[in-house]
Amino acid sequence: MATEATAAPAVAPRTRRLGRLERPALAGVLVREVINFGSYWKSSTFSSIVQPLIYLLAFGFGFGSLVNKVGGRDYVEFVATGTVATAVLFASVFPAMFGTFVKYKFQRTYDAILAAPVDTEELVTAESLWIAARAAFFGCFPIVIGFFFGLQPNWGMLTIPFIAFLAGLGWACFGILIAAVLKSIDDFSYVTSTVITPLFLVAGTFFPLSGLPGWVGIAANANPLFHCVELVHHASFGFAGWVDVGHLAFLVAFALVTWRLAIHYMVRRVID
Repeated sequence: MATEATAAPAVAPRTRRLGRLERPALAGVLVREVINFGSYWKSSTFSSIVQPLIYLLAFGFGFGSLVNKVGGRDYVEFVATGTVATAVLFASVFPAMFGTFVKYKFQRTYDAILAAPVDTEELVTAESLWIAARAAFFGCFPIVIGFFFGLQPNWGMLTIPFIAFLAGLGWACFGILIAAVLKSIDDFSYVTSTVITPLFLVAGTFFPLSGLPGWVGIAANANPLFHCVELVHHASFGFAGWVDVGHLAFLVAFALVTWRLAIHYMVRRVID
């Protein structure tokens, strides 16, 4: 009598679950940016060195002839450390705004990248990380130049590249967000005039905010550039404990919020 053979249930092969941010995808975008940077690194480096030097000469020795001390420090030292935030701002938000808009609108670079195993979240993340890394590197130049103008080295200055990277990450994501929201490159002038320039001027970079009306100091707490300036000042002249933890927390929150918003609106721009 034949016995019925029971077939063993087939076991489906286990597949690797893809994460939200895959390392090969991020690495691919980053490698492309590094290779592309090799074609224009000289002009970028030149402007990043000359720009803080001009600020130091104009403000450090111009206003410095009228104001000798600020907070017990030479005015040149005050400007040299504060200019780090300015260098980070210019090296992050503008390349992110204009570069992102040109890549997806005119060059169609993002269409080509997204045709590979890369999604929009990975694309925005890699782009912002690359811009933040550049901003951290260029942001150190004002400190190096400041040494030649009398700025004294401090062990706390070793944290400045990390501060610059975090601030640059937030501004890079902000720039990508603006590029994804606005429909014309001419509209960037509205953002530059109404957002970036006021934040740049009221950040404590070239003068302390203590001499301004009280409401300006309160409003400055909502300025990411102000928190970057304060952290760099404290890293150069002495940290302020929990106050700096608050500054750091604000920069982390700024980077996270702008990162998620940049991804959300870029998805709508390049996919929808």
